[in-house]
Amino acid sequence: MSNKRKILVTGSAGFIGYHTCLRLLKEEEFVIGLDNINNYYDIKIKKARLNDLEVLSKKNNFNWKFIKGNLEDQVFLKKLFSEYNPEIVIHLAAQAGVRHSKKEPIKYLNSNIIGFVNVLECCKEFPVKNFIYASSSSVYGVNQKLPFIESESASYPASLYAATKRSNELIAHSYSHIYKIPCIGLRFFTVYGPWGRPDMAPMIFTKAIFSGKPIEIFNNGEMSRDFTYIDDVIEILNRIKDKPPQINKNTGEKYNYENVLNPYLIFNIGCSQRIKLLRFVEILEEEIGIKAKKILLPMFSGDVKDTYSNNRKISQYTNYVPQI
Repeated sequence: MSNKRKILVTGSAGFIGYHTCLRLLKEEEFVIGLDNINNYYDIKIKKARLNDLEVLSKKNNFNWKFIKGNLEDQVFLKKLFSEYNPEIVIHLAAQAGVRHSKKEPIKYLNSNIIGFVNVLECCKEFPVKNFIYASSSSVYGVNQKLPFIESESASYPASLYAATKRSNELIAHSYSHIYKIPCIGLRFFTVYGPWGRPDMAPMIFTKAIFSGKPIEIFNNGEMSRDFTYIDDVIEILNRIKDKPPQINKNTGEKYNYENVLNPYLIFNIGCSQRIKLLRFVEILEEEIGIKAKKILLPMFSGDVKDTYSNNRKISQYTNYVPQI
């Protein structure tokens, strides 16, 4: 086995996971990808992403290893950590989807909470230098103060999915406090781009417009989102992978964060711009050259009206601002 340091990426067949693995491989890291390849959306897309990584790795002699398995299987996870002893863990695996969480809540609890704790338990038993995990802008819930800033309350999630993500942040804090595991939580704001998830608005709306089918627009279109391009997300991930949180008792220093006694940080990862939903549809219409058929509906229970990221904290930490 290679003597190179090893980075474990969970959810490696997913949208952000695929791009993360690709960047790390190009950085000549030894990457272990983990995914259960569930059928939340078409597994052909997940397999195509993995195949792309496999082909590129063989062509360029990248250090790539994919392992299929479930986060809920603690015995399996411990065996994986024991064998590979990853130095950095980038935990992106989760049961995704705000609206779907109403239909199958147990899946969200099993994957997003039990699975999350299992990964942290392994990071405790096989110490890592940095544990980076995906949170979500949905944790801000019914908070109406815009733009969202990390120091504001995230105590009122509007969906079970959001509640599991906020739970992840609290659980990570407890492990960071007790065991001094360096933890970084990333609150992603509507990430889009190549190989994107087919269950998200850019793909759903585009497919519907091309096929002449109507698109459902909730809250009568009175909504906005902070769309974040995948390349910006991956650049930030790459910059923080070697910059774990440090215990800092001197609150007068440049990074005066709220948890200076624990190696624990939370960041917004957004574009810091709001796009109105109806304007988003107009842009698609202009690019495709076809008018959309719209069905205006009331607000979906569990959804939020607006998302808007304050990026000051992550920009200071990484010296990077989104380019797209």
